[in-house]
Amino acid sequence: MVFIIYLLIINVVANGQKVNSFTVQQAVDYGKQHSVQVKNALLDILIQKQTNKDITSIALPQISGRAGITDYLDIPITLVPAAFFGGTPGTYSAQKFGTKWNSNAGVSLSQILFDGQVFIALKARNGTVDFQKSMLSVTEDNITSNIYKVYYQLVLSKSQTELIDANMDRLKKLNHDINVMYNNGFIERVDVDKITVQVANLQTEKLKIENMIKNGYSGLKLLMGMPIMDTLILIDKLSDEQIRESILENSQYSYKDRSDYQLMMVTNKLNAYNAHRYKLSQIPTLSIVGDYSKQAQRNQFDFVGKGDWFTSSYIGLQMRFPIFNGFAIKAKIQGAKLQLNKTQNQTEALAISIDKEVAEAKNNFTTAVATMDYQKKNMTLAEKVYDQTKKKYEIGTGSTTEINTAQLDLKTAQTNYITALYDAIIAKIDFLKATGKL
Repeated sequence: MVFIIYLLIINVVANGQKVNSFTVQQAVDYGKQHSVQVKNALLDILIQKQTNKDITSIALPQISGRAGITDYLDIPITLVPAAFFGGTPGTYSAQKFGTKWNSNAGVSLSQILFDGQVFIALKARNGTVDFQKSMLSVTEDNITSNIYKVYYQLVLSKSQTELIDANMDRLKKLNHDINVMYNNGFIERVDVDKITVQVANLQTEKLKIENMIKNGYSGLKLLMGMPIMDTLILIDKLSDEQIRESILENSQYSYKDRSDYQLMMVTNKLNAYNAHRYKLSQIPTLSIVGDYSKQAQRNQFDFVGKGDWFTSSYIGLQMRFPIFNGFAIKAKIQGAKLQLNKTQNQTEALAISIDKEVAEAKNNFTTAVATMDYQKKNMTLAEKVYDQTKKKYEIGTGSTTEINTAQLDLKTAQTNYITALYDAIIAKIDFLKATGKL
């Protein structure tokens, strides 16, 4: 036996399978670490940081080196007055000036002292990282909400199968009692067949739910970024007490608690930077430049031996200023301002939308809890009715029609309670998400 268990463990390890027993919070934490959407959002933050380093490099000194060797296969000809060489005045003589081999090496330096656009770009670096972090928060909130909903759907599906099993046990016991009564000639064969049909219907329904649960587990694993072959066990249970637990005691909320609102605020900030950037592009830019170089000229390819290297160097200030660009900058400034106005309007609309979401989510939750309580009482009553009807049937004062009806009413009440329980937990999740407290 020990050897068999050892082989099973080896097989699981070899296939890379893991067994994960998770509460809903552990499932959310796992999803935030392994979900592809979250991973990509984290990579976007790192990419933005690298982009910011690229922007920062513009404000740092720019140093470049150069070196080259030129072989003049034909030395350039220059026309000079022939009188310089004793020739006829007024005429020109073609002369070759220079050497066959030329070599140069140097280094250049430039440093921005002031550039409005670069200044704004440096100022906006933190804002661009904040934007990507806000995108990450939005992604995490969506992942969290979906994991909660699928997790509890699977939990309630398991509860539903347990109720079906309980109903099947009732029917099997009833089926046994009816068969005894049939064998003793107290009832007809059709009464036995009706119970058999109900058992078969429950078995079929259970198979459908079990298949739905299997597919639901695959969907939850995909949502969490978990390998499909791994085993996932859900630890948490769900009760009406958990759903009702102190959710509406503190209904105060702030727009800033919502990740999508934070994203809009950062977007407004970046759009304001963009408009300011175009304004500053009309201001002159100032840079310091410098250069140091060495040059040598030889008739033979010999730059290592004897011979002079001539030095050239300079340092200076460079100012650039726009004069006329066809009103392109003016158009860009106006476009950036309009884009800023647009996102400001979207922010105001989002605030109104959040108020609407919170109000609706609160109403939906209140209604869902009331429905859940009603359906729970109704299910308890249906169980009592079924038990009383069964007792009447067993002592011969009830009919098959009555007990079949009681069984159907009980099953309907159980289904309605499970549905109400799921609607209530969904309403709670939606309320917490709407208030930014999920």
